[in-house]
Amino acid sequence: MEFIYYFGDVFTPMSFLLLLGGTIGGLILGATPGLSPTMAVALLIPFTFQLEAAQGLILLGAAYTSTVAGGAVSAILLKIPGAPANIATTLDGHTMAQKGEGARALQLSFLASAVGGIFGVLLLIFLTPVLAQWALAFGPSHLFWLAILGVTVIGTLDSASVVKGLLSGCIGLWLATIGFDDIMGAQRFIFHPALGGGINIIAALIGLFAIPQVLTMFAKGRHNSGAEVIEVQRHSILAAFRELFSRTRALSIGTLTGSIIGLIPGVGGQIAGLVAYDQTKKFSSEKDKFGTGHSEGVIAAESANNAMVGPSLVPLLTLSIPGSPTAAVLLGGLLIHGIFPGSDLFDNHPDVAWTFINSMLIGQVLMCIFGLYVAGLAARVAQVPQSVMAAIVLALSVFGAYSVQGSMGDVYVMACLGIGMFFLERLGFSAAPLVLGLILGPIAEANFIQGGMIADATVGKASYFMTGGLNLFLIAVVLASIAYSVWMELRSRCYTTKEEAQA
Repeated sequence: MEFIYYFGDVFTPMSFLLLLGGTIGGLILGATPGLSPTMAVALLIPFTFQLEAAQGLILLGAAYTSTVAGGAVSAILLKIPGAPANIATTLDGHTMAQKGEGARALQLSFLASAVGGIFGVLLLIFLTPVLAQWALAFGPSHLFWLAILGVTVIGTLDSASVVKGLLSGCIGLWLATIGFDDIMGAQRFIFHPALGGGINIIAALIGLFAIPQVLTMFAKGRHNSGAEVIEVQRHSILAAFRELFSRTRALSIGTLTGSIIGLIPGVGGQIAGLVAYDQTKKFSSEKDKFGTGHSEGVIAAESANNAMVGPSLVPLLTLSIPGSPTAAVLLGGLLIHGIFPGSDLFDNHPDVAWTFINSMLIGQVLMCIFGLYVAGLAARVAQVPQSVMAAIVLALSVFGAYSVQGSMGDVYVMACLGIGMFFLERLGFSAAPLVLGLILGPIAEANFIQGGMIADATVGKASYFMTGGLNLFLIAVVLASIAYSVWMELRSRCYTTKEEAQA
């Protein structure tokens, strides 16, 4: 219970001011397309040079927490995920906004983020030593099977057809191979200089989600814009509270999934929301409502996104192993102040470690308060005429893609992917499986190659990848996921055939 002793340090005037500033700034940065949590934290690093170590980490931790949650704003209102972690939020959140329920979707997303985030930080506080040892158990073979498990989600993710979902995922896996192989250095599919470094995930996200929407708006024509204005429905915060805790299944699955995935080094939180969304859909009695503006989809995705924040710091603070790209930037913030994370961090610098962790706990509450305050105001974005909205989204898309690396090449990639996705959507394909393939491809490939090198020098590939308790458990889950997806597809077809016969 040592953390309670340092709880008051968060409420010193300077520390609390930094916590407020980081929280509000993180929400704004998170809602800006192209500014991921990693980039937001990196941008704030120079501001910590003149601060004490604990104060600097408070600023960075608050920005990390609120940027993850803030990404839901653009995901829900504009269908542009603020970060890869917010992809699943667009599937139901944007549909709710189109129905005039943007305020309700935003309120649920911030409340679910707070619940998931608080649970994740509590895990960080009470179970850090145990979880650190568990995280060390994951080697290349286990990470490979985890990536394959993510791939099995593709078939049923936001797609009316398992086949089309899998084809979309395969396109994403192919796109992930463009550029230089990180392990072997081989050049692949580089038919333009802009592709030399591969496809940037943020530029791809913006292109695949935003550009088809912009083209659809422009295709409708300016003369229809007046009829397309959406009536925004008001929604009370108390009603959002009641709805959140009436969806305990979605909240529990999202929180637990995010906590587990956030703990595993190298996997990253970008797939936490997608896996939580998929599992919630599979266990739900209202599967057909997912993708049509169902609140369970938003709750599961956003609770998972923030639940992974706390556990992702466990390997960093105890083993000096960053569990995510953002954690790697936070490691730089620690090293700048001469603090080396590891097993003795809580012995040598308890004031810094516990003040930082406590600030993240309080930051979740502040993020929720500010998020709920702006939810009703932000939802009014839906009332902007579509002709104006199309121009705004296009401008934000170009800015977001260019700002990642300051490269026009990313803008060209964004435009090409967006135009391609526009035509694929007309054929019934979806962007979400494609993006998941793009994210998981490098993880699966890198760990398969690394695991193969280890296996060749030891027990052989078959034994390395197919034996061991954790490997066998993950393989069983992969097979169960595939079997479930096939069964659901056959069941859906039988139901459709029966309905047609009765008609």
